[in-house]
Amino acid sequence: MGQNLRAKVNDAHDFEFSEAEIQSLDVQESKNKLHILQNNKSVQSEILKSDFLNKKYNIKINANTYVVSIKNDLDLLIKEMGLSLAASQVVNDIKAPMPGLILDINVSEGDEVSEGDQLLVLEAMKMENAITAPRNAVIKSISINKSETVTKNQLLIEME
Repeated sequence: MGQNLRAKVNDAHDFEFSEAEIQSLDVQESKNKLHILQNNKSVQSEILKSDFLNKKYNIKINANTYVVSIKNDLDLLIKEMGLSLAASQVVNDIKAPMPGLILDINVSEGDEVSEGDQLLVLEAMKMENAITAPRNAVIKSISINKSETVTKNQLLIEME
C-alpha cells in the first residue's frame, strides 16, 4: 500500500497525492529550480526556502510565490492523537532523515547556533534540503564531510 502526501498551499488550499501520482511526474532539477512535466504540461518552479524538518517550502511558480506545507500519513496520525514528536525531547543528535549526498556543511565544531540556523544541505530525491538547528546549541562534533553519501538515520552532527 502506497503512502499519501497532503499539501497545504498558503494555509488555504488542500491537495492530496498518492505515491504513484508523485512517481509519475517527470522532474528535472538544477540547483533549486525544477522543471516539471505532467500530462504534456510544463511548469517551471523554484524553491526559494526549504525547511525540511518542518516540511515547509516557499516555492515560486511563474511570478507567484506559494508557501507549501507537506504532511504524510504518520504526521496526520500523530496530530490526530494530539501528540508531538518534538515537544517532549531535547534534540542533541542531528541524523539524516533519508539517504542522500552532503552538498554543504555550514558550521564547524564549537560554533554557537540558534534555532532555525542552516547546519548543512542534504541532496535527496533530486531535492536540496536544508537541515536546520532544532534549538539553540553549540556544535559538539561533525560526523560527516562535504560530498559524502549518508544513509537514513546516520549521525551527522552532535550538539551540546
